[in-house]
Amino acid sequence: MQLSTAMRNACRTASTVARQNACWLQEQMSPYFFQAMTDEPEALGTLVREMSLLQHNRHLILADRDKRLILACVDEPGSLFNSLQRVGDRGISYAMFSHSYSPMPGMSRELEVQRFEFDRKPNSAVTNPAASSPPAGLKRTILRELTRIAPAIPYRTADRLLTLLWLNNPEQIRLSPPPRTAWLIWLFERGNATGGLFLDLRRVEHKGIAETRVLFAVGNPPQEDFLLQLAEVFNRLNIGIRRAYCLTLSNGIHPYFLGTFFVQHRDGHELQPDSTLARQLQQELCNTQILANNCYTYREWVSKGIIAGDDAALVNAFTAFCHTNLAHNQPDRFGLEDIQSAFHAHPEMAMQLLRLFRTRFDPALLNREPAYQTLLTETTALIQDYNTGHRWLDEIRQTIYRCCLLFICHTLKTNFFVIEKQALAFRLDPAYLRQLGIDYTADLPEALPFRVTFFFSRFGHGYHIGFSDIARGGWRTVIARNQDDAITASNALFREVYVLAHTQHLKNKDIYEGGSKMVLVMDASGLEQGGREHENSRLYKLQYGITNAFLDIFTTDNGRVRDQRVVDYYGDDEPIEIGPDENMHDGMIEAIAALSRKRGYMLGAGIISSKRFGINHKEYGVTSTGVMTFAEVVMAEQGIDIRRDRFSIKLTGGPGGDVAGNCLQILLANCPKARVVLILDGTAAAYDPNGLDREELQRITLQQDLDGFDPSRLGPGGMMIFRTGKRMEGLRELHRRTERRTDGPLQESWVPLDDFYREYGSLTFKVEADLFIPAGGRPETIDAQNWQEFLKPDGSPTAPVIIEGANSFITPQARQHLQKAGVILMRDASANKCGVISSSYEIIANLLLTEKEFLAHKERYVQDVLEILRKRAGDEARLILRRWQEAEGGQTYTDISDLISQNINSFYHRLFQFFTNRPELCLQPPFKAALLRHLPRILQTETRFRRRIVSLPAKYLAAILAAEIGASLVYTSNRDDDFEEMVRRHLARLAA
Repeated sequence: MQLSTAMRNACRTASTVARQNACWLQEQMSPYFFQAMTDEPEALGTLVREMSLLQHNRHLILADRDKRLILACVDEPGSLFNSLQRVGDRGISYAMFSHSYSPMPGMSRELEVQRFEFDRKPNSAVTNPAASSPPAGLKRTILRELTRIAPAIPYRTADRLLTLLWLNNPEQIRLSPPPRTAWLIWLFERGNATGGLFLDLRRVEHKGIAETRVLFAVGNPPQEDFLLQLAEVFNRLNIGIRRAYCLTLSNGIHPYFLGTFFVQHRDGHELQPDSTLARQLQQELCNTQILANNCYTYREWVSKGIIAGDDAALVNAFTAFCHTNLAHNQPDRFGLEDIQSAFHAHPEMAMQLLRLFRTRFDPALLNREPAYQTLLTETTALIQDYNTGHRWLDEIRQTIYRCCLLFICHTLKTNFFVIEKQALAFRLDPAYLRQLGIDYTADLPEALPFRVTFFFSRFGHGYHIGFSDIARGGWRTVIARNQDDAITASNALFREVYVLAHTQHLKNKDIYEGGSKMVLVMDASGLEQGGREHENSRLYKLQYGITNAFLDIFTTDNGRVRDQRVVDYYGDDEPIEIGPDENMHDGMIEAIAALSRKRGYMLGAGIISSKRFGINHKEYGVTSTGVMTFAEVVMAEQGIDIRRDRFSIKLTGGPGGDVAGNCLQILLANCPKARVVLILDGTAAAYDPNGLDREELQRITLQQDLDGFDPSRLGPGGMMIFRTGKRMEGLRELHRRTERRTDGPLQESWVPLDDFYREYGSLTFKVEADLFIPAGGRPETIDAQNWQEFLKPDGSPTAPVIIEGANSFITPQARQHLQKAGVILMRDASANKCGVISSSYEIIANLLLTEKEFLAHKERYVQDVLEILRKRAGDEARLILRRWQEAEGGQTYTDISDLISQNINSFYHRLFQFFTNRPELCLQPPFKAALLRHLPRILQTETRFRRRIVSLPAKYLAAILAAEIGASLVYTSNRDDDFEEMVRRHLARLAA
């Protein structure tokens, strides 16, 4: 009886409390809260019944399902941050947070309700053409609200963005008030318009209470727990989130974060949008794009209030710069951990260097130069006097600090003080390398670059190095899929990009742009489970962020950086052209071109080649045109006309690739008696002593990799081994091998991994042919240790002629050894130069033609360019052979190639300075005639295009003239006759 009475009393009490709770919630929670919870009546019922339990518990679970979690909490500083920590790395697709207006009954704390959803749609779900759209009535209402707040947004844009929001989370769009959805569309559009990062702070009032509304858009947010890092920023700055609505959606390519936060300072003061705290909030929120929340400086310094987030990111950039500049030459002394400990173990030195950097580049600082010089003297003395009593360690750390000091002193401009950045950029005077010293630069080419630009991002870092004012070269991204790969790649990064840029400079001798290269190392460790989609998202985030940082410092007006937050110690335009290289996808090429045009960079879409509005290298075989021209000229010197005579050839690189595929295409079309005895690519190797079947090669060329070749088409003695065709037999990995013996049928076997790689790796060296074209494969395949394997037992080479279609396939030492063994070797900087020449003419088209004009005349323009390519390649091949004969074998072919590049580049630099100082000459005869000779025929002969030459920037006119005259001086001159003429002119002047 007592139990029954107690139960009845408890029910009556619970019913009374529930009614009281319901009334309190109705009064104290925002109407938006109930609207957002319309689809969760059970959770609201649980809250009404059990809210009083929060007097004894910190949180109450209102709903806990696979794709949804709803919590009621006691509002305390950091409560949201703690909840997000418990959520962990579950991908949050939607989050809603709401507070009561006053404390809960019988308590001193307010109620906080947190709702999390874990249902982000895959990209395929929002790109499906059959996908649904919002109801017509709701759509009209939302777009009418949008017209009221943002009338400038085009209807089609608004409709597209609303449809994306609907496809990602139709329930929330249905439940949200139309004005909130309209602001969400506005935020989405602003994020897209500003390159994927947008922040807006505004004062609003709600129920008579002043709040600050923070709208934050991030394209491709950096990690699954991104919201946790944002909550940490608010918590660290003592800013309370009163209400928030956060959506992470898929835009068909990558995730997109849209956050709306209503905030107040926890001390009750209003957060004014123009206050110091608001600016600090802006900096910290944007800095989440650069500072990882799992790094040492974040965990130990930022989260503990020692330094701000942007300073921590800068220390990480210091670390990456010092590591990459010192480790390439001495990796044992300057490993990553050694560099990190120099800064982490002595934060006072890091703080000193931070102060020096800020003093040099703070745009708001008055009397910057005197303050900087004073602090520079102080910092230099601190480094010189650094002494912990550990001599060996002190010397290492002094070198690191000195390297960082050189970095600060020689940086000429940086985007560090640009708030809405996604990566850091630092343009340096390369003279710092001379001051760094020969001990740390002995492994680099001797020539000093024109510019060095360092980039640092949350997920990677790298360099752009250029050897001329106007420079072009490829952008490659090295993807490091584990920590060991990342450290190894970073160790060699600076030397790799320096050597590649220098080689590119030698290769670019025929065009007005000097050589450059851009290489980034991306840390993709930890992405294995996410697969290629996660890796690509990170790749796009890195590349797009670096592009924006590039444009921050290189977009100029009248020679000065346009953004006034960039202190510019250089003070001139910098025309830098980029070409796609490893891990640069077509979509990113177009995105970079569009971003450059939108932000007003001096080259516009011409910043990058191989666009739709351009000359696709693979489609037109531009690199291979030069390679095969070299092959034709050199083979003719050996008495073989490749268009008529019988000869054999071996290639590395697959039929589906650009260079190898187009070389095969040219061979099959123009060389009817060529026997392709070996092809080797990343999927397979195919050998046939009588030549691989031409019809079968034609079928797969530029369509498939080599593993698509039908083994049944092998002739007697032919065989194929497959990297892609493998199976497991217990713990043994076996690879498929097919062979047709001389006596008949095709036989198949499975060979162990060791045997496979032994045979696969030896074929390039052992198979004999008249001509070898390495048109693909890993750099340094033939090196100083294995070059002898390319020789037959009698000491003669297995191929007497090598035309390098692939970059750095043979090391410099191996080249010298092979040439001494009798090989005629045309190196990469000569043989495959036509790819970059074609890209140069693509940029000229961007500068002189509209997109519509180019597309209308594209085929004619491309044919004109191909004619130029064949001429440039033939001129150099014949000159190399002629000079080798003149030297009677006293110089190697590759030495002559380098000397030709140096001759032309020397003329170029002198002529460029001459025409830069005398710009009025560029359009006067005979200089204008020389300028026109450099251009494709259509630009010379069509009057309307020819007249546009005068609109080219002065630097470009000077550079084109320098390139044309410099190249022609070397290719067409007779050195003895020219010397005699020079002497006669000199004597004539003396006689006068």
